[in-house]
Amino acid sequence: MAAKVDLTTSTDWKEAKSFLKGLNNKKRREHYFTRDFIKLKQIPTWKEMAKSARIKQPEETVFPKDNHLNDKISLFRGDITKVEVDAVVNAANSSLLGGGGVDGCIHRAAGPLLKEECRALNGCETGKAKISCGYRLPAKFVIHTVGPIAQGEPSAAQEAELSNCYKNSLKLAAENKLRTVAFPCISTGVFGYPNDAAAELVLNTLHTWLEENKDKVDRLIICVFLEKDDEIYKEKLPRFFPVDACGGALPSRL
Repeated sequence: MAAKVDLTTSTDWKEAKSFLKGLNNKKRREHYFTRDFIKLKQIPTWKEMAKSARIKQPEETVFPKDNHLNDKISLFRGDITKVEVDAVVNAANSSLLGGGGVDGCIHRAAGPLLKEECRALNGCETGKAKISCGYRLPAKFVIHTVGPIAQGEPSAAQEAELSNCYKNSLKLAAENKLRTVAFPCISTGVFGYPNDAAAELVLNTLHTWLEENKDKVDRLIICVFLEKDDEIYKEKLPRFFPVDACGGALPSRL
C-alpha cells in the first residue's frame, strides 16, 4: 500500500489514487469530505419503495413485471455527492474540468485532485464516458459523461446521445466490476433536455440494459435533486418497472 496521503493537501493524483485503492471501506471513510454519507442499505429498492408508498400501477406498461429487476433499481432524492456507491456518474462538460450544477458539486466534494486526473483524460465527446477516482467522495469512482445540449424538443440524434451516456457509463462500470452506480439527471439542467422526455428515455435504456446485464450490477440508483424530477420518475417508473401483475409488455420501445 502507498504511504499515507492527506487528500486535502496532496497535489499528486496518481499517488492519492494508489493510496485509496489500498484502503478497505472503513479506512476510506476517514477521507470522505462528509460525515453524513448515505449507505446503500439506506436507499430502498424500487420494489420496496413502490410497496411502502402504495404506488398506483397503470394497466398499460412498456415492459412486463420483473421483480428481480425491481430490486436492481432505485429512485433517490438527495445529494449524489453523499451516496456511498462504487461509482457516481457525473453530468460533465466536454472539458471534464468541472462546471456548474451537479458537475461543480462533484468536483468540489471530491477535491482538486479530481480535476488534476481529469486533465489527463483529455476531454470527452458527447455520449461517451470516461472514469476517474472519486478521491474524497464516498463513491470510489466517478464516471464522467457528456450529455447533449437540447434546447427544446430533442432530435433523434440527441435522444441517441443521451441514451449512449447511460449505456457507455454502464459499460465502463461493468468493465471495472463496479456493482453499484448512481446517476444524476443528465442534460436536463442548463443543457436544456426536457425532464419528462429524458425520464422516459432513461428508464427505457436502464431497463433494456438490465435485461441483458442484470447479473453484472447490484443496484442502479436514479438520483434526483428537484421535486419535479422526483414526481416525474415516480409517475413513470411503474410503466417501465411494473410492481404489480400486468398484461405484458407493449410492443413499442422508445
